Amino acid sequence: MSKLSRLLLHEKRLSKNGYNLIAGVDEAGRGPLAGPVVAGAVILKSLKFNSDIDDSKKLSAKKRDKAYAEILLKAVVGVGIVDEKVIDRINIYRATIRAMEMAIADLKIYPDYVIVDGRVKIVTKCPVKCIIRGDSLSLSIAAASIIAKVTRDRLMLKYHEIYPQYNFAQHKGYPTKSHKLALKEHGPSPIHRFSFQPVKMLAY
Repeated sequence: MSKLSRLLLHEKRLSKNGYNLIAGVDEAGRGPLAGPVVAGAVILKSLKFNSDIDDSKKLSAKKRDKAYAEILLKAVVGVGIVDEKVIDRINIYRATIRAMEMAIADLKIYPDYVIVDGRVKIVTKCPVKCIIRGDSLSLSIAAASIIAKVTRDRLMLKYHEIYPQYNFAQHKGYPTKSHKLALKEHGPSPIHRFSFQPVKMLAY
């Protein structure tokens, strides 16, 4: 079985059952100490891609950027962004659900079926199926993971310009050794998640 055939198993099964507008949904940014959580929702209009569509974590930044541009041309795309203040207020799990629901609502065409990476309980007007490791098992979810990751990375590059002392351009807010050292040296920035360790320890 080819990689494309494997990635379309879920979509083809749903299509045989009469579902034509299938939205894949995924998020980026649950683990970082700073910045928003971002979700992407993608309804594919074409299954032919020149770029590599896969779990965003498996692709280089260059490949993700290329895929991102092609997905925008060949799919209906929605994005949901929930910032760090809301994450601190409602927790990262609920913030992730909110971002996913926002991404679906942002689609210009509402789907008749939604497939989601992981195990999250989102509320939609259509049926929902959660798929563990869905970004490696579904082309729609893989495309959504790329939209979410590239969108969030570009936001973090903008934050790097505002707060260069944290070097967000390199680690995108994830808890790397250099990020933790910058936190100890400079203290938390306004975009850090104060409910997350070790930010919480330094804030109080």
